[in-house]
Amino acid sequence: MQTFKYQEDLNESMATITINVSDKVTRRFREMVKHQYGESKGVLGRAITEAMEHWIDELQQEEIATRQLQLSEKGFKLGRKLYAKRGDLYERKH
Repeated sequence: MQTFKYQEDLNESMATITINVSDKVTRRFREMVKHQYGESKGVLGRAITEAMEHWIDELQQEEIATRQLQLSEKGFKLGRKLYAKRGDLYERKH
């Protein structure tokens, strides 16, 4: 296992997170980060932040979808029909 410590850009309030990640995942992740962003300073943290934001967004979208499905299963009360024919809506007599 490899331990990472990362502190983001100083323009924002930042947190330092210490995590343990398997060597295999670490190696694969670093290769992808290098391919995507290069080897400049801070790219690993940027990639981890991006991955975390993506994961959070994905979970929030799942929660929204679940909540909307539950609402649609309940059904909607749209009121009662106040007209017999479409023309009645426009007060047209044919």
